Amino acid sequence: MTTRKIALVTGATRGIGKEAATQLAQKGFTVLVAGRSLEQAAKVAENLKNAGHSAQAVKLDITQSSDIADVVAEIGKTFGKLDILVNNAGVQLEGDWGQNNAASVSQQQLRETFAINLFAQVELTQSFLPLLRKSDDAQILNVSSIVGSLQTHADTSSPWGAVKPFAYNASKAALNLYTISLAQALAGDGIRVASVHPGWVKTDLGTDAAPLTIAEGAQTITELATNQYGQDSGGFYHLGENQPW
Repeated sequence: MTTRKIALVTGATRGIGKEAATQLAQKGFTVLVAGRSLEQAAKVAENLKNAGHSAQAVKLDITQSSDIADVVAEIGKTFGKLDILVNNAGVQLEGDWGQNNAASVSQQQLRETFAINLFAQVELTQSFLPLLRKSDDAQILNVSSIVGSLQTHADTSSPWGAVKPFAYNASKAALNLYTISLAQALAGDGIRVASVHPGWVKTDLGTDAAPLTIAEGAQTITELATNQYGQDSGGFYHLGENQPW
């Protein structure tokens, strides 16, 4: 079993996931760059290796049980453990942002969004628990959003509370509950769990109007993975600050 920490980042071929993979590699992790396209994941991993870092590409569509099983088996055989699981892959459906609310959201929007942003996250995480239990310092980092905060939406003065794409918001609220519940369920296993609010970031989803760079968006993930926030489990963080549930 390797002594170097192993981190798996889903949705790591672009945006925050790619940047998180890069930052973790720079911190000395062996990074497993996971993406639906093995070709795209391989390009990211190759660039990291060319820069002197340790990286490997894996094909992983988080909605496909067979992909999950294959990656679990590959990591188990190659490394014997997993230290950091970054659940970054997610979806914001086209036509969802600003175009539906609780009174108008369609069943299709809800089902497709929850299939990726919650159900796939749960299956993936459960599948990796045996490898995470073999780590001396394991963490599960769920990339959520402040728009999943019930307190934020209940505050009519909050600018985030005015963002009402219901399917996306509800899926992130459910992911936050999963973080809390999983942290409690794994309290005896020494596996810490946290939700991450990247912020409004200049990505394909966030657009160029966003105030934060992609590097800043991935920063909280890196800080948690390198234990800069202590040993607590079950928190919700953004750049060193606790976020409201």
